[in-house]
Amino acid sequence: MGWQGVLARWAVALVWFYEGLWCKVWPGRDDQQAIVGDVPHMPAWAVTTALIVIGIAEAAIGLWALSGLWARAAAVVQTALLVVFNAGGLLFGLDHIAEPGRMLTQNLAFVALIWLVERTSPGVVVR
Repeated sequence: MGWQGVLARWAVALVWFYEGLWCKVWPGRDDQQAIVGDVPHMPAWAVTTALIVIGIAEAAIGLWALSGLWARAAAVVQTALLVVFNAGGLLFGLDHIAEPGRMLTQNLAFVALIWLVERTSPGVVVR
């Protein structure tokens, strides 16, 4: 893998670190809190804990992406999580998403980068 593959892997990991640690754990963002707070049957007392758990899980996904281990499985999991997170945000927290079209466009580009990293990972046979 050349420097471009390393850069792409770091870019993917940094997105997960930012979204997980900065936006959800510390200091956290109000819009993230509001979106999770709008999930049906989510008790108000559980919102902060849920955000912290999601944020730590996102950071762990970033470490996985950075490691390069099981690249295809990592790409599948990342794609599935993005679909679930985007769908949840649009279904339950649309009022708290400033620009849904921008969010979807950025996440589509992020998914493309995730799969580019998968294709350039050592051990992946490109046909």
